[in-house]
Amino acid sequence: MDRLKEAFYIKSLELKNEMRQVLKEHGSRKMDEVSLQQIFGGMRGVKSMIWETSALDPVEGIRFRGLSIPELKDKLPSREGDTEPLPEGLFWLMLIGELPTEEDVNWLSDDWERRRNVPEHTLRVIDSLPIDTHPMTQFITGISSMQTNGIFTKRYAEGMSKSDYWDPMYEDAMNLIASLPTLAAYIYRRSYFKGEHIAPDDTLDWAGNFAHMLGVSDNPKFMSLMRMYMTIHADHEGGNASAHTTHLVGSTLSDPYFSFAAGMTSLAGPLHGLANQEVIKWIFNMVEELGTNEPTDDQIRKFVHETLGKGQVIPGFGHAVLRRPDPRFIALKRFAEENIENDPTVNIVWKMFEIVPPILQGLGKVKNPWPNVDAHSGSILVHYGLDQYQYYTVLFGVSRALGVLASLCWSRALGMPLERPKSVTYDWIKTQLAK
Repeated sequence: MDRLKEAFYIKSLELKNEMRQVLKEHGSRKMDEVSLQQIFGGMRGVKSMIWETSALDPVEGIRFRGLSIPELKDKLPSREGDTEPLPEGLFWLMLIGELPTEEDVNWLSDDWERRRNVPEHTLRVIDSLPIDTHPMTQFITGISSMQTNGIFTKRYAEGMSKSDYWDPMYEDAMNLIASLPTLAAYIYRRSYFKGEHIAPDDTLDWAGNFAHMLGVSDNPKFMSLMRMYMTIHADHEGGNASAHTTHLVGSTLSDPYFSFAAGMTSLAGPLHGLANQEVIKWIFNMVEELGTNEPTDDQIRKFVHETLGKGQVIPGFGHAVLRRPDPRFIALKRFAEENIENDPTVNIVWKMFEIVPPILQGLGKVKNPWPNVDAHSGSILVHYGLDQYQYYTVLFGVSRALGVLASLCWSRALGMPLERPKSVTYDWIKTQLAK
């Protein structure tokens, strides 16, 4: 049993026993009430699941095992010569709740290198798709096709104890995470560079090697950006659409390949992960319509009003939970301030940060007028040459695997049941109101 797997087993067993005792003593206690508005409003805010890896506070933002994004940068190991945390360290933290050492992170990076394997048939399946197939379609197809190498499904068919479910789940999760950069880079080079693929570099870390295989920029700051990007997008508690979808499908005992593929179909929605491509698309449209990549404040303000006047939203602004600027947006802004000088697209994003919130506040209907992470991520990618915005959600998906697959391991280790909420009819609601 490897070092991380053994540490996870010990931690999960301790928590599982503690939870059993809590349920035995307090299982009938009511923890929350559901309003009619929540029933109609997509179960917004209903407390109904355990998610150990991160939590989202409306004011303080995302915390990974209690640590904020600035604290991650300060406490997680980084590669020599870089200041951004390594995603391997965040995965270790999310899985067992302890900060890893540099030795731990190096071991995990080497382990993912060893596990990195995209089957030949997966590449053939992707190559059979039309070249203009959306990158997320290719990504989801590739993930599903790799399920043939899944360990959990085979072990389940052979017959194993429920208490052992976590073991093959861990192995599949580790194998899948390890292979995703190779799969994602293959899709990128196929879609935009005539299939001129770049071999992995075994001297690099997980995110650094992903940046290398993309072949976008030889600027070491791009590798630094990818390490930060993969860290801040890794998790966002369990209630967001892609995380909840992965959890729901996993609760049926679908393996990580099926579960994560399902989560990625959710991430591909315009109200979730696809929003990052919508932001840069909106900016490009504005620049084209105005005929300048250096619009004035008044020009941006006018374009914002025109967008709202068409009944459309300003992509990248607003959040279902947050009531302050997204800490992930702030992290990206600080990265740009430190590493990018006078970039037109980045400058537009910064102007929008000042212009859009007051306009949205003036509408009187928007609870959160502040930018979320999607508002800034695309502009920095464009700066380093990755301007194919249809691909952005694939980057998001590679990162999100860290959190949702760590949580899937926890769900099986804790013996979480099949998720089955109760639905009601509108007649039932009218009857209850009449009472």
